Amino acid sequence: MSSTTNSPQLPDTDRTTPDKDQTPEVPPADTPDDAVAEASGQDGEADESPAATQTTTEAPAEPAEEQAIAEPAEPAEAATEVKAPASDADAPTDAPTDTLSDAPEEPATARRWRHRHPVAARYVGWAITALSLGLVCFALLMPTSIEAFRPGIFVRIPVEAILGAGILIFLPRKPRIAAAALAGLGLGVMTVLNLLDIGFNMFLGRGFNVVLDWVLFDDTKAYLEDSVGSGGTIAAIIGVVALVLVLLATTTLAVLRLSNVLARDRDKATRTTVLVGTAWVTCAALGLQLAGTPLAARSTVALAEDRVKRVRATIKDEAAFAKEAKKDKFGNTPGDQLLTDLRGKDVIFTFIESYGRSAIEDEDIAPGVNATLTAKNEELTRAGFAAKSGWLTSSTYGGNSWLGHSTFLSGLWINNQNRYRVVTAGEHLTLTGAFQRTGDWRTVGVMPGVQKNWPEGKFYGLDQVYDSRDLGYKGPKFSWSTMPDQYALKAFEQLEHSKKQDKPLMSQIILTSSHQPWAPLPKTVPWDQVGDGSVYKDIQKAGKKPGDVFYDSEKATEEYGKSIQYSVTSLIDYVTKYGSKDTVLVFLGDHQPMAKVSGSKASRDVPISIVAQDKSVLDKIDDWNWTDGLKPDSDAPVWRMDSFRDRFLTAYGSQPNPSK
Repeated sequence: MSSTTNSPQLPDTDRTTPDKDQTPEVPPADTPDDAVAEASGQDGEADESPAATQTTTEAPAEPAEEQAIAEPAEPAEAATEVKAPASDADAPTDAPTDTLSDAPEEPATARRWRHRHPVAARYVGWAITALSLGLVCFALLMPTSIEAFRPGIFVRIPVEAILGAGILIFLPRKPRIAAAALAGLGLGVMTVLNLLDIGFNMFLGRGFNVVLDWVLFDDTKAYLEDSVGSGGTIAAIIGVVALVLVLLATTTLAVLRLSNVLARDRDKATRTTVLVGTAWVTCAALGLQLAGTPLAARSTVALAEDRVKRVRATIKDEAAFAKEAKKDKFGNTPGDQLLTDLRGKDVIFTFIESYGRSAIEDEDIAPGVNATLTAKNEELTRAGFAAKSGWLTSSTYGGNSWLGHSTFLSGLWINNQNRYRVVTAGEHLTLTGAFQRTGDWRTVGVMPGVQKNWPEGKFYGLDQVYDSRDLGYKGPKFSWSTMPDQYALKAFEQLEHSKKQDKPLMSQIILTSSHQPWAPLPKTVPWDQVGDGSVYKDIQKAGKKPGDVFYDSEKATEEYGKSIQYSVTSLIDYVTKYGSKDTVLVFLGDHQPMAKVSGSKASRDVPISIVAQDKSVLDKIDDWNWTDGLKPDSDAPVWRMDSFRDRFLTAYGSQPNPSK
């Protein structure tokens, strides 16, 4: 017909091979793409069939009516059998959108398992995604102290997750994978630093300093070796290294997993991210809280900002301290103008490990310690001695005793290892060094906690240092403490104090029996039975195990109190037995015990006492307003520990002559 012959002819493929957008899209019956993709978090590629290739390469078509007569239309089922999807455009509309561009090829074994168990694969995929999301949120919301861990802290909305999702959704495959891997690794590093903060807050009452505190791991290793032996130390190190590696790996894999889920359905991911972001903004604007905690969280950002600020402040502070350490109020004072009111006295400076304010004021510790202080003060009075006591604020907390020692003796605030190294490498005058400069005292140090060469002895102005190897001890160690305090004092008596000297003695003695983990503890024995320390073997065997005490806060508190009672008893018994009218004892704590014992909000104050028979010695410090006796009142003066050197030198006649 004319209407047929005059109409324009269309290509045959326009009728026989519909556009791929119009092709019926039915996935193979034995491959549920939705289940596979959802469970694995990856996108599969469709295999191109030979039939499809043949269909798309047919010869040019004849006119529509002739083609219709020659080749009747086949049923839909046959069409789907002939043409299989050849690209992600041919995949079902609810399958992943980045099938070919984003997903790496999956191992054949896993693919076969998913094909055989599609429902299980779906649930496994959901579980992995949920665990990944939970790990990321935990890491983003994790606090930096044990006390801050509470359920409400983990139901907040982390803004970092919203920002991260917004970036990852729209990145192409390779940049997305790289960004996700870096974000996951960074999150792992932040988690490790948070754990270090928790540990440092628990033991030292402060966060981890990323500039200065790495050197403290050597001391931690030495402490572990002394406490649990080489085998336990190696096991602990392996455990810590494994934990760090696992954290870095799992956080990285978790973020990668979530980035794949976001890329699989970008439209849905975008809508969800916008919804959660809107909720965060609303909570932030209205100040909504749950159990006193803001629902809109930015913990990780705040922590990162704080760490950067601390790094900058540390660098600036250390530069300023180096200049401060060169200045000294008594740096150029001649020896004959130092300590003129103490000439002829045997002066003993004694540090009691972890003897803090909590020992005297904590309701669980104070009863036993205060009873000991009262009893020993009465013994001092009967022996003709008197005492005055006050408070000093230590530069350290829970550990790092040498920082407290150096602060007290140098008159400089030394609260980190770098400052300690700067000071001990210089020539700043120490309190003990002032005695040496006069030339009128023999200066000695008794250091039972030192187990190797100690070059700092020269800085402190000590003519002779007795470390743990020089004191002749043959008994057992008491956990970290190499020997009981009573033995260390008896060794000092035999090696120095009992010998006839051309000069009086100035001694620095460090007592260590009250060092954590406070088990096993020594007991006092008659002084004439101390001997070489063998008497302590049975006492050590009968004592408690460190592991049974240290990890139990209640037991640790109880045993800590007993350790302070033992140390104070040993020291005062020594003074009443071996002291004289020329004895002057200055004893104090170096720092508070760790937070497990002293509490998370404990001060850094430590008690200090001066004991003497000569009334004029205590009269020199009347204007200090200290409390009479060994127990300072709660309202007694509190000074920073670095102020004591100058106060003491001034009180006992030293004349300032500043160095520049």
